[in-house]
Amino acid sequence: MSVLGSRVDDVVVEEGFEQGGGVLGRAHRALSVGIVSVVFLIAFEATAVGTAMPVAARELNGVASYAFAFSGFFTTSLFGMVLAGQWADRRGPLAALTTGIGSFAAGLVIAGTAQTMWVFILGRAVQGLGGGLVIVALYVVVGRAYPERLRPAIMAAFAAGWVVPSIVGPLASGAVTEQLGWRWVFLGIPVLVVFPLALALPQIRRRASGPVDAEAAPAPLDRRRIRLALGIALGAGLVQYAAQDLRPLSLVPAAAGAALLVPAVLGLLPRGTYRAARGLPSVVLLRGVCAGSFVAAESFVPLMLVTQRGLSPTLAGLSLAAGGGTWALGSWLQSRPRLAPHRERLMTAGMVLVVAALATAPSVLLPAVPAWIVAVVWAFGCLGMGLVISSTSVLLLRLSAPEEAGANSAALQISDALSNALLLAAAGAAFAALGGGTAAHPAAFAVVFFAMAVVALAGVWVATRCGSGDRPAGTRTAPAGS
Repeated sequence: MSVLGSRVDDVVVEEGFEQGGGVLGRAHRALSVGIVSVVFLIAFEATAVGTAMPVAARELNGVASYAFAFSGFFTTSLFGMVLAGQWADRRGPLAALTTGIGSFAAGLVIAGTAQTMWVFILGRAVQGLGGGLVIVALYVVVGRAYPERLRPAIMAAFAAGWVVPSIVGPLASGAVTEQLGWRWVFLGIPVLVVFPLALALPQIRRRASGPVDAEAAPAPLDRRRIRLALGIALGAGLVQYAAQDLRPLSLVPAAAGAALLVPAVLGLLPRGTYRAARGLPSVVLLRGVCAGSFVAAESFVPLMLVTQRGLSPTLAGLSLAAGGGTWALGSWLQSRPRLAPHRERLMTAGMVLVVAALATAPSVLLPAVPAWIVAVVWAFGCLGMGLVISSTSVLLLRLSAPEEAGANSAALQISDALSNALLLAAAGAAFAALGGGTAAHPAAFAVVFFAMAVVALAGVWVATRCGSGDRPAGTRTAPAGS
């Protein structure tokens, strides 16, 4: 069998996947609610932890090591993404997903009970490993358990799962931190995982467990990809460490990190990604360009509003709140069947909105421009992000043979996460070099936003190359790095 295993085919025929019902129809309801709930909890953790983290660092006397709590999560998540891709393609996504959720919960408990900063960082690293396993496994579940016509809708539901956490998460975390203590922000989330697991796991076991071809022996573990995953995680960690220290000696870890990163990236991403080859390579590249430029710039929005316009931290954070809704709106728009034939144009339009937001946001550095302009332009930028990010996920699954869905999903997530870290590190280094770390000079903010706008502008061109090279799932692509 060259497509989904016989078990999945039987379910498709038996319950009529291809002929009726949406993601909340009888056939898919429990699975959809379960996996979207997992996304919701991950989103809530991501938005809530940022509020509690400074308090935790001060209490644990670890402010000097504050950045490692983030980079530790990131580096292990990269390794988890590659491991999940291998695991899901060989054995199915069920084991990778359950292990990832268990690791994510264990990391929260370790961090929430830590008595020293380094134990706290260890907990964040365990969390990151689990997060990397979960996100790739979920993509493989979508590719196996949902017909192609429903995939845009479930990806839109994933995006919608971030809306409420992006608004409520920081406020709830702040209240819990003030009333109960920062530890309960970490310790309270694992308990909530039980409900989505009870809904999703039985459905995943029925529809998406096991290898693609149940009659064939599982492919051997690709140890080369595991070594490359270790290289990309360690290399990214070294580059991030160097970006936090602008002394001449930081060039040593930066060079070592680059030496590890370059061959690892070339080996783990689809062939032709670096030159935006048509089809799948451009989809993977666009994900990184879009996510990295936007997230790097967004990190500086609250700081710009606080230091340059005198807004309170709460008001500065709320200026980004509307973006959660418009991001979900963009994801919903791309899921409309009537717009599916125009996906490449949607992605191009989305990137244009992102460029416009990045280029317009620093206008608030001028006293004559009202501060609320940022909220408006960022809402439009998030609309563009919703169009692009969900569309790259849909296209990736369309362009991937079933037995390659795990590896290609891992490549997409690596492109996303790695570009976030590298562009944020570059933006932070430029910001500090221009005096942003001390006097918060307006020029430092302007350089960050305009540089990211230039990166996003390149994404407009890459978006025009994503639709070409389309082919039916079930045909094979060139191996990554070949």
